[in-house]
Amino acid sequence: MASTIQFRAQANSATGNQVPGASGAQFIDAHVHVWTDDIGKYPLKPGFTKADMQPPVFTPEDILQHAKPSAVTRIVLVQMSYYGFDNSYMLTALHRSPAVFRGIAVVDSESGHPDLKMRRLASSGVRGFRIYPPVQSSATWLAGDGFDKMFKCGAEHGLAMCLLVNPEDLAGVDRKCRDFPSTPVIIDHMARIGKDGPIREVDVQNLCALARHSHVKVKVSAFYALGSKKPPHADLVPLIRRLYEAFGPQRLMWASDCPFQVEHETYEDSISLVRDRLDFLSPDDKDWLLRRTAEAAFFL
Repeated sequence: MASTIQFRAQANSATGNQVPGASGAQFIDAHVHVWTDDIGKYPLKPGFTKADMQPPVFTPEDILQHAKPSAVTRIVLVQMSYYGFDNSYMLTALHRSPAVFRGIAVVDSESGHPDLKMRRLASSGVRGFRIYPPVQSSATWLAGDGFDKMFKCGAEHGLAMCLLVNPEDLAGVDRKCRDFPSTPVIIDHMARIGKDGPIREVDVQNLCALARHSHVKVKVSAFYALGSKKPPHADLVPLIRRLYEAFGPQRLMWASDCPFQVEHETYEDSISLVRDRLDFLSPDDKDWLLRRTAEAAFFL
């Protein structure tokens, strides 16, 4: 079924002189959610209803319609919370278009053997596993046998732990990275720094401090939800520059966080910030942020 999201016209470039795709580059969007309104075939997690699904539907075809005008040809799909631990809809997309999509799944850390589930999912194109933050900040977040098994499996099989983390929980990430230094870890949405508006120096310092762990990467993403929450997102440039100086381009990857990005703005409002308006990035740096870092993490 076609998406109810209206396709927004894409600008060739907001402020730069590069037309999307003019150089032949093909980019990767490292964070997109998809779902369907066919809840008979793909049931919702108990507690969710169709009314919770906003927009009502956003399919793999929808994201490609938004992405292709910006020369984005590969997508990393992130399991949507509406489905809980049932990754079926995302897995269907991976099966149908394995050259285009990779997946970040969700497994139950308290299931006894989440590592076994991780290995099974990895054979289907899943390359990462999303972990949600605690409802309230907790010193024991990421503790326990289940998370230990997940992080150990991640290290053994090159599977990323993809953390939706709030700034106040970065200390827990640091502890876990010390315990499992070989596990790939990816921080979603720049640790949501600035989600309430101000970009606090202490939060920036704590996120940048994770660069001492060589297997930690950061998604430069969800601009619509951070800082001023308005394009062209110039207020986020100093934060991104600090991350660039701490992690280097090989450990940063751009992502849109669609469909939420295109509910608020256009797809170009997101990618053009990295592609056109970060004057401290060289062409090679941009290639890492827009393609190579995500490619190495999810497609190789």
